[in-house]
Amino acid sequence: MRLGVLDVGSNTVHLLVVDAHPGARPLPAHSHKAELRLAQLLDEAGAIGPEGVEKLVSVVKDALQAAEDKGVEDLLPFATSAVREASNADDVLARVQAETGVELQVLTGAEEARLTFLAARRWFGWSAGKLLVLDIGGGSLEIAYGIDEEPDAAVSLPLGAGRLTAGWLPGDPPDPDAVRALRRHVRAQIARTVGEFARFGAPDHVVATSKTFKQLARLAGAARSTEGLYVQRELKRESLEAWVPRLAGMTTDQRAELPGVSEGRANQLLAGALVAEGALDLFGVETVDICPWALREGVILRRLDHMGSAQGL
Repeated sequence: MRLGVLDVGSNTVHLLVVDAHPGARPLPAHSHKAELRLAQLLDEAGAIGPEGVEKLVSVVKDALQAAEDKGVEDLLPFATSAVREASNADDVLARVQAETGVELQVLTGAEEARLTFLAARRWFGWSAGKLLVLDIGGGSLEIAYGIDEEPDAAVSLPLGAGRLTAGWLPGDPPDPDAVRALRRHVRAQIARTVGEFARFGAPDHVVATSKTFKQLARLAGAARSTEGLYVQRELKRESLEAWVPRLAGMTTDQRAELPGVSEGRANQLLAGALVAEGALDLFGVETVDICPWALREGVILRRLDHMGSAQGL
């Protein structure tokens, strides 16, 4: 069947259409994206303002039309940290449902981490052993660890690249003191969680997902996305540490000219790099492999698993 996943994230609203059935690898058929940056549209009270709600309703309508045009039979709509943490989340969800008919399922941070872990486990397989999975979104950082398909530990921290950029790095280029303050904040937040994972022992394989990690890997010399999903890509901590001060001294326009960096993400790349650098350092990781699958694929895989169970497979 043709499935659609509608991901209302902190940076984008992304419809991913795949052809799938239980036991098979989901095959991408269509992708529809709209830059929304909900994480940066919150007012001082933490609410998504009227303009942000109007934009959200509009892009959800567009995504529904795209899903219909592509013959989607089953749509899986969900929202992540920007909607989850908005002070008016219930009103926003009600408005979206009233005007579009879409009932967004709001994932908890732990659910995000678990579903992303499932996607990474399926991509790399059982031979990867104990996995540590890192995912930097627009609103949060997810960390998960385990040897099975369900992680032994999964946490979500409010360290998304969009959120941190809006709250800590207003300058262009940012003030060096602000960069240092954000670096301290990021590392203090991550350090609090390290012990929770350390008790399970060292991972056999460390994996990173998300646009932020992909762009950082591309800067460090990884293959272009046009070379396909199956080209191995990695990011070394040594390379990342060399890039962070360079990114800190650049304007948004200068970052946008770097290889693999999209114009819409250029402003938040430094914050994402600080989070990535802090996570690799504090977890003692020298090299991380980039996984093409992430949260959206995890949602699809979970639905296919449920379908297979219902069919007695």
